[in-house]
Amino acid sequence: MYNNSQLPADLPYSQACENNKKPILSVIKPAFARCKRVLEVGSGTGQHAVYFASELPHLLWQCSDQPAYLPDLQRRLQHQAASNLPAALPLDIRQSDWSEPAADGVFSANTLHIMAWPVVQRFFQRLDSLAARQAELCIYGPFNYQGEFTSQSNHQFHLSLQQRDPAMGIRDQEAIVELASAIGFQLQADHSMPANNRLLHFSR
Repeated sequence: MYNNSQLPADLPYSQACENNKKPILSVIKPAFARCKRVLEVGSGTGQHAVYFASELPHLLWQCSDQPAYLPDLQRRLQHQAASNLPAALPLDIRQSDWSEPAADGVFSANTLHIMAWPVVQRFFQRLDSLAARQAELCIYGPFNYQGEFTSQSNHQFHLSLQQRDPAMGIRDQEAIVELASAIGFQLQADHSMPANNRLLHFSR
């Protein structure tokens, strides 16, 4: 059962995660219905992980993130204490260290627009081995279509990202589909989500 009570007050918190977790669940529940182990790339605060693990008890939900973010992430997972929510693992997409079994499901939310484009490309190169030969892939976040923003708010968000780091920015959906296709993942559905976001579901 999802336990959001009496969390340490100093844990990082994302209101966006709380707002979008139910809409995301409605899409990933059927997408991951046949999966046994889902690797979440860039688990962040862990709010998605603890909620999805509680709602998808047939799955082992494996969190991962860059080492710097693991202590706070692990504190949240320990508070949840779910049998299908093991300790988070260090994963830096730019590196090659990973000895874990390939997952038959991969999930990532709000990560591609904060990665530089070469790191996005590396993300998909790494997915070729992080994911099993037959696997589901779900990616959530904002995307452009044919180089156009889908809303004024997304355009403003893109500008704010580039003020932080010019290498950041909202990615073109077509470019992401091309990278996924290169490693055998075919787009199954492109779901409209709240707040001008999308959820791309791929299979291979």
